Amino acid sequence: MPMEASSHDLLAAAPAQQATAQGAGRGLFAGLGERAQTERTQIERTQAERGRSPTGGLLKRTVDLCLASTAIVALSPFLALCALGVAATSGASPIYRHRRVGFGGETFDCLKFRTMTGDGESALRAYFDANPDARAEWEATRKLRDDPRVTRFGRILRKTSVDELPQLFNVVRGEMSLVGPRPVVEQELARYGARRAAYVRCRPGLTGLWQTSGRSRASYAKRVACDACYARNWRLALDVLIIMRTLPALFGSDDAC
Repeated sequence: MPMEASSHDLLAAAPAQQATAQGAGRGLFAGLGERAQTERTQIERTQAERGRSPTGGLLKRTVDLCLASTAIVALSPFLALCALGVAATSGASPIYRHRRVGFGGETFDCLKFRTMTGDGESALRAYFDANPDARAEWEATRKLRDDPRVTRFGRILRKTSVDELPQLFNVVRGEMSLVGPRPVVEQELARYGARRAAYVRCRPGLTGLWQTSGRSRASYAKRVACDACYARNWRLALDVLIIMRTLPALFGSDDAC
């Protein structure tokens, strides 16, 4: 009799267990469906962005190519000296490559002279542990005014933004422009919100509206607003104005980062 009761109980519980399993299955597939739809929407949006011409079109690209190529030739002895100085002070390759988001959401290797020590990440973690305010500054702006990872020679390069001159090669390759939004990493792009579309319409710039509008003192929200404003109001005259304002901004009172 106990065995029969146990069998009856199992048979009675089977439909409920089956319903529970079916409900869980439907929930799982619904979640997967929503995720797939989100990914499909993102892919479609990215494809649509890639199908458009970058802000400024052929005119901007022609100016970029001519000026960047001329600058590389003219500055080649200076670039070589900088590379030797970086190699001597950092003990590593003078060129640092970092993945950034470009036109249409495509990522590329953004080039810079190396300005940090080889153990930069561990040094940064130790610095944050000892300086909570510095961690808050980093999380808010992705910049540090007193970055412990930077070498003495690197500070000179950063102060004058000479560390960014290798990006002239990014311009020649069509990954960047002389003027445009500051290149960001994928994690930062999420902070652009609705202004993301304005950012990915452009090639990132060696200089830009944000760099000449307060530089490191400007908030991240202002940076995003400047990038969106530039994308929506581009004119060749605006590029000329920003280039003319770049040198005073470099050697002015604001610290480069």
